[in-house]
Amino acid sequence: MARKPRQGVAARFLRGVGRLLRGVVLFGLGYLVFCLLLLVAYRFIQPPATTVQAQRSVERLVGGESPAFAYAPIEADAMDADIRRAVVASEDARFYQHFGFDLVELRRAREDAIRRGRPMRGASTITQQLVKNLFLTTHRSWVRKGLEIPLTFAAELVLPKERILTLYLNVAEWGPGVFGIEAAAQHHYGTSASSLSRTQASRLAAVLPNPLERDPDNMGGTASRIRQRMAQMGW
Repeated sequence: MARKPRQGVAARFLRGVGRLLRGVVLFGLGYLVFCLLLLVAYRFIQPPATTVQAQRSVERLVGGESPAFAYAPIEADAMDADIRRAVVASEDARFYQHFGFDLVELRRAREDAIRRGRPMRGASTITQQLVKNLFLTTHRSWVRKGLEIPLTFAAELVLPKERILTLYLNVAEWGPGVFGIEAAAQHHYGTSASSLSRTQASRLAAVLPNPLERDPDNMGGTASRIRQRMAQMGW
């Protein structure tokens, strides 16, 4: 007789866990569908805001700073060609060949990690970085990665490559509180994204791996290598 209450408690606990897991799965699926619908919309319109912008606003508010940020999305024809080329050369040289994941770069990163005995360095493509900025956060986790993979495939399915690049340039972080290439050009050089020089474009591209710490004025060496890579790619 004493076992029945314990069995009842265990059964209720398992049912509760089951409901919780189903809820998590349904929420995840619902969020993916919601993001897919937004990707369809973003083929034609600019994102009004992103989750990384929300994340940074909260972080700045907690740190006692103003949560406001600069964000001025523009269309592709308002961007200088060199900034588009510099970002591809710097961030994702096989952007126009892969399907959202650069398997060559992933293999190299894995081999390099094994050789050095260190964690694998990032090998994210522009498409992966786009969906991270739009719908996820900068925090590393298995949950983020689990959502990032299907969202990356979805972005490649729904959006043309040039639109992916335009969206990424518009939502990428280029400095503390600075989002989008137009805001970056204004903030760092006092000019528009359409008037950036080749040198300015390469310096801005050089800050993308760590925009909160890097200053384009201090990225001369990296910018020079980016321009060399652009030339090798026929740009």
